[in-house]
Amino acid sequence: MTTDTGTQPGQRTAGLTAEHTVLATRLGELTIVRDGGLLTGLYFPHHWYMPSPDRFGPRTGPGFEDVTRQLGEYLDGTRMEFGLALDARGSDFQRRVWELIAEIPYGRTAPYGDLARRLGDTTDPRDVGAAVGRNPLSILIPCHRVVGSTGKLTGYAGGLTRKRALLDLEAGHPGLW
Repeated sequence: MTTDTGTQPGQRTAGLTAEHTVLATRLGELTIVRDGGLLTGLYFPHHWYMPSPDRFGPRTGPGFEDVTRQLGEYLDGTRMEFGLALDARGSDFQRRVWELIAEIPYGRTAPYGDLARRLGDTTDPRDVGAAVGRNPLSILIPCHRVVGSTGKLTGYAGGLTRKRALLDLEAGHPGLW
């Protein structure tokens, strides 16, 4: 995954050049948002913490070919990594959590507590969970790979059914959904 923020920490450009498209997938529609050429959002319908759609800019189709191709390949089981320029906008803590999530290999999972330990002794797994829930680039920053301490599926902004489907896909069982 390529992450290029294009802005200084805390600086926001949302809405200046934002535009979006909607992609129909086997998991339902995905709204893909970009701003200044960088992907800033990937949302399922009823996604937790999704910004107001008026912040997505106009709906367009051109210019989204690469992301739609890569997402299609991923959902077909032929792509394991993305090569897209991302701008995951959030607090410094959220961005640190999202960077750790991006390191979880395809087909693997990691508990919230493990991510908390990697961030430091005083980090609470619930704070990690809150940051995971606010991930604006689901699938691309694979928050579906974060699970409870016993391996149980917990929360997913796109819904637990989709989380299970993504994990099944990565385990080599794409036909289960």
